[in-house]
Amino acid sequence: MENTVTIKAGSNGITVVLDGTKKFEEIKNAVAAKFKASASFLGDAKMAITFTGMELTDEQQTILLKTIGNNCQLDVTAFFDNEEDMKKAEMVRVTRELMKDPYLARFYKGNLRSGQSLDTENSIIILGDINPGASVVSNGNIIVLGAVKGTAFAGAMGNKNAFIFALEMSPMQVRIADTIARAPDEPSKSKAATQPSIAFLENDTIFIEPAGKNIINEIQLTEEE
Repeated sequence: MENTVTIKAGSNGITVVLDGTKKFEEIKNAVAAKFKASASFLGDAKMAITFTGMELTDEQQTILLKTIGNNCQLDVTAFFDNEEDMKKAEMVRVTRELMKDPYLARFYKGNLRSGQSLDTENSIIILGDINPGASVVSNGNIIVLGAVKGTAFAGAMGNKNAFIFALEMSPMQVRIADTIARAPDEPSKSKAATQPSIAFLENDTIFIEPAGKNIINEIQLTEEE
């Protein structure tokens, strides 16, 4: 039963990997045992959830969700058919959280190609990529629902609390207020570069970290102060 059910907790939610070769009753019992054993670790966190590994009917999904609820204090906020849908929904939630700032935001839809530049007095949400050789300059924050591979300059008028968020952070250069961080000579091949990340300024140093809930809350607190 050890490998019948595996729990994978990520920044987007929880993925429950099921062994599709097992009968549903065995799956249900394994889910109950796994979440009961993990109850103290999971706590009462609010998480989205998805099942992978086997096709489930609506009734089976409902049974498994109820089984999870009966065996731990986890607050399941949403259920998704696949991890990609869960990731997209999480990005919507993160974007809403990030936009709780003092700047009015504008939207730009499309990819910025080499040689293109976008300047704005407001925070900006870009539905696309900033490609190498392209640049975005904002007096507020920059949120990219895509990849930053070019140049991103937030807090252009000196706002040190500004930040840059992207689904993929592999920039040629990022700048916040008067502080600049350039890409290394060798492009990063780490997993961190291809996951949602936030660039922010702390003690005159730009840090780029995975966009987890804790770091987002810390940035918001800094802004409010």
